Parts: sequence; C-alpha cells; structure tokens
Amino acid sequence: MLQKALVLFFVLAGIAGCISCGSTSSHYVYATIPAVSQIIAYREDPNSGVLTQISGSPYTVGEGAISVVLHPSGKFLYVANPGQGGTGENDISLFTIASDGVLTEVLPRASVAPNASQPQLLVMDPAGAFLYVMNAGSSNISVFSIASSGALAQVANSPFSIGALPLNMQLAPSGNFLYVSLASQPNGLIATFSVTGGQLSLIGTTSTDGVNPYGLAINSGGTYLYASNSNPSNSISVFSIASSGALTLVQGSPISVSPGTSPIAMIFDPSGKYLYVANQGSSNVAAFSITSSGLPAALTTNTSTNIFATESSPSVLVADPTGKYLFVGNQGTGAGIQGFELISGSLNVLSTYGVGNTPSSIAILQ
Repeated sequence: MLQKALVLFFVLAGIAGCISCGSTSSHYVYATIPAVSQIIAYREDPNSGVLTQISGSPYTVGEGAISVVLHPSGKFLYVANPGQGGTGENDISLFTIASDGVLTEVLPRASVAPNASQPQLLVMDPAGAFLYVMNAGSSNISVFSIASSGALAQVANSPFSIGALPLNMQLAPSGNFLYVSLASQPNGLIATFSVTGGQLSLIGTTSTDGVNPYGLAINSGGTYLYASNSNPSNSISVFSIASSGALTLVQGSPISVSPGTSPIAMIFDPSGKYLYVANQGSSNVAAFSITSSGLPAALTTNTSTNIFATESSPSVLVADPTGKYLFVGNQGTGAGIQGFELISGSLNVLSTYGVGNTPSSIAILQ
C-alpha cells in the first residue's frame, strides 16, 4: 500500500465526471495508473456495467500519470504527468478520442514549468474553455485556455498562488468559482476563488472544522459544498454557497462518517439524490441521502445500511452517466476497479477488474 504521505494522489473522485450523460450508447472508461505511467481504457456496456478492455490499451503516457479529465465535446482527454522516482516531468498530455474510444496522443505536451511543479489534479470548466491544474509541489494553480484543436496555452498571470499545500479542488457548476481544500493546522481550510476568463481572484478561506479535507463535492445546483475530513476527524463538513461564492458552515455540520474511517473521496450520483463517500481506512463506501438543510443523512433501507464493503483502501469514485453504476478505484492490494449497481442509492457488487497497479483517477465518456 502506498504511504499515507502520498494519499493526496488519490482524492480525484468524481472530478472527471462524465460527458454527454443520458443515452444508452457505449461508454468508455479511462483510468490513470501512475506506477507504470499508463492509461487503461475500457468499453462499458451501459446495460450491464460490464467493462471490456479496448484493443491497444493500456496506453503509455507521461511519467507518473495521475489525473485524467475529459473535454465536454468528447473529443479530447487530458492527463497530468508529475513525474516519479525523482524525475519532474511536470506537464499535461493531450489525447484525441476516436469514435471507438481509442486514444492517440498529440505532442508536444504542455509544461507547467518553470513556475509550477507536480501537477496532481485536473478540472475543466463546463464550457471546455479552460483547464485548471492543481500543483502540489509549488502550491499553486496553473490555468490553460483550450483551443478548438484541444491545444493548451497558459493564460496570463498563471500560475496563481494558493499559499498552502492543496489537497483537492472543485469548480462550481456555473464555472464562476473554484474551491481548493488546503492542508492547514489546526483545521483544514477551503480557499474560494472567483473565476473570470480563466483568471483567479481569492475571495477568502473558511475552516472545515476538521483535519485534512481530502474529498470535495458540490451539488448540481451549486448551493452546497461538501468536504470530507480524514483521520482523526472522520467527518463531512457542509457549507452553503452564497451568490458571491462565499461559504458558510451549515448548522449541525460536521457530521460523523462512523463506522467509516479516513473518508478520502466523495461524489454525487447523476440524479443528485445520493452522496457517496469512499472510506479508505475502513475499506467501504458510505451512502447518504441529502436533507432539505443540505446535511447528509445515512441511507438505510429494509435490506441494507449505508455502509457497503469494497476491496481494500477505496480512493476513487466515479458514476456512470446513466446513474445505474458506480465504479470504485482501490489503492490496496487488490489494485483494481470495482463496479457496483446503484439501486435506490444502495450498492450491489457486480465485478472487480484488476489493473495491476493502483488507479488514481477515473473518467467516463459516453
């Protein structure tokens, strides 16, 4: 198992999301495998959730390939390559996507150097106009504009300093605000940035009342932000989001994820009714419904509780665009991608796909 110090590599749950959600056409699943600098690609049957590896997969990419994101057009895929084993590649790969899901890299790669290092996480605005890169080595955010060809060009004033070690980031559905969780003492912080034409301006920082807020999720309406605080807090902080982007901790928050431990990643299902939390320490996923106040409530039915067992150390979550399936990337000895069927919020195990090494990020294209 990877050392705890490397855990921020595996908070990419749900960031990649899905493209063109809603039909029953073939879906394609892409996962970064940092240890071997590869992307593994599958065709997903939307009627069964079964994954079949695409011919030519896995694909070689930059050193330590760790985060993947898809362009809203479905034509392009981007990968962050921080380097590994003492090397500092520090760049972003661009791939074109064929109609059968096959990837072709377009060179040269776009560098974040010399003013940024160790790109760990990629997010894209809803229009596909800008790519945001979280740099763990330099504690800043690089921003690239995206041409019609998919090519990247760093915007003026990039990278933008954030002043502390970043753990995760999420864009509001409007694309007008960027939230970055920060490692800070005694409690973690959420930094709020306004976004205009790819330019970031700090609005302020807000305490999570918990330690190490690795997981972030925002509801589809952009009215609440959720932060999962890892050990020893083992909790979820809930913030209301004002029209200005400012955050206010909701009364009754944080809430405990017990018996789960080390919550590391979170994602909403496509309907927005259910919030799923990957508990790395207890090897399970917790399911919550959302109350009118925005607070999560443990999902229980007459056949299940809100805790569903996974392979060891779940660290990545992504939902199928139909809302029928949830895929979990596991950091432990299983080193696989586990598929679950979603039934009224509950999880039913389908299959586990061994990938040989730990998957760090997963994206689904329809």
